[in-house]
Amino acid sequence: MDPNTGHPRRWGILGVLVFSLLAVVLDNTILNVAMKTIADETAGLGATQSELEWAINSYTLVFAGLLFTFGVIGDRTGRKRMLFIGMLLFGLASLASAYSQDPMQLILARAAMGIGGAAIMPATLAIISNVFPPAERGKAIGVWAGGVGLAVAIGPITGGLLIEHFWWGSVFLINVPIVIVSMILIAAVVPESRDPKPSRLDPVGVVLSIIGLVALVYGIIRGGELGTVASAEVLIPTLAGVAVLGLFVWWERRIDHPVFDVRSFGNVRFSSAIGMMGIVFFAMMGGMFFLTFYLQIVLGFTPIQAGALMIPFAAAQLIFAPLSQRINERFGAKLSATVSMIVVTLALGSYALMDQNTPILLIEVIFFVQGAAMANIMPPATTAIMESLPREKAGVGSAMSNTVRQVSGALGVAVLGSVLSSSYRGQMEPALAALPEGVRHAAGESIMATMAVVQELGDQGRALVQPAFTAFVDGMHVTALVSAVIGLLGIAVVARWMPGKARSAEHAEQNEPVLTSSRG
Repeated sequence: MDPNTGHPRRWGILGVLVFSLLAVVLDNTILNVAMKTIADETAGLGATQSELEWAINSYTLVFAGLLFTFGVIGDRTGRKRMLFIGMLLFGLASLASAYSQDPMQLILARAAMGIGGAAIMPATLAIISNVFPPAERGKAIGVWAGGVGLAVAIGPITGGLLIEHFWWGSVFLINVPIVIVSMILIAAVVPESRDPKPSRLDPVGVVLSIIGLVALVYGIIRGGELGTVASAEVLIPTLAGVAVLGLFVWWERRIDHPVFDVRSFGNVRFSSAIGMMGIVFFAMMGGMFFLTFYLQIVLGFTPIQAGALMIPFAAAQLIFAPLSQRINERFGAKLSATVSMIVVTLALGSYALMDQNTPILLIEVIFFVQGAAMANIMPPATTAIMESLPREKAGVGSAMSNTVRQVSGALGVAVLGSVLSSSYRGQMEPALAALPEGVRHAAGESIMATMAVVQELGDQGRALVQPAFTAFVDGMHVTALVSAVIGLLGIAVVARWMPGKARSAEHAEQNEPVLTSSRG
């Protein structure tokens, strides 16, 4: 294959890779719509809010912890082989998730899905970088991002349709036929590729990163459950997680084959792009978590209606993601990313103004505007990250960007979910004062738990409904403002450090040897 012209079947290969990625992205967007049903005692598993957070984060943390290692293994043993194995694991774990009998089984099955996802994601971007020449790579990544946008678009409505007509496990079972078709197409169309000089594995780094992240997230979620941070159950795992992550950074700087090369952050183009991406995903994933309950419980929409209401967000990404590279080239990364970050931050802050009477048309407009702004952030950021590394390290670059995205998303769900939970519990204490202590604590954890108590009490519980709605909306406002403050941090990062229009391709080439030498 000529590196200047690329693989002759490269666009067909891209189509297969986008389809393969469909199951991974589809699953996470479908799950958002299904959360209320999974929390239901009768129709689902009776999962608490903290168990739902773990159902999301068990996947994300395993995914993020193994991304880099699987990227390196793919570079070493063959990216096509890694993609194929990842699809198989993801399909089997989806089957296990669909037939889970309790929340813990679902959490473990979702973690297994994370193993498969970690093998799939870096392989897709690495193969794209390998089969496309530099001149077409930005366009190809834009199409790849558009495919992700398509999955985001059809995920919620698909989830709503499945929940309305089948049992909750169908949202995972839908992955199985996609996986089977993908495996056939991968075997027939995708060429094998390897890194001629692959990195060595770093099992110590993998173990330290997973232990540190799980401990940190456990402490944060436990704080939301208890409604306080001044507890040994919260402080000990949180501080232990921070300490282990500090040890992880020290270890990664010390060895010459790190699982996550923290020295790469010395490259301004790389660090500003990856920092912006992390901040966006922190705010977005945390925001999506509370929006699901706002639409289905407070506003009273069915799962399929809630899924349909998310379409403007995804449609905007589908429309604008393929155009984002052109905008980036015309105005420069700094200006386009700064404006997009400002719009995203305003959209996040606008959730603090929503209540039970907010017109649905206004919500839809905000979803569309936020989706359009995010579409102009992700592809240029991904391209900047990939171009900051040598071509043969494509798997490594893909894994690093995805690791930051996934860890940021997990922390967003944990931190903003805990903020929402703490605020809700504090607001509901007076309304729940008449209930027995054990019931009072359980009912105060989330609006879902309160609604379950209302259902049990019948007519006596109706007095709790309006206070629960008010407490949730107030908690959503606090959470939205926290996410907007995180967005402001993103604006500062981009405006200060993202290279402008003048520092374009020639500067990317000048930066490349710096990173190559820093990796040893």
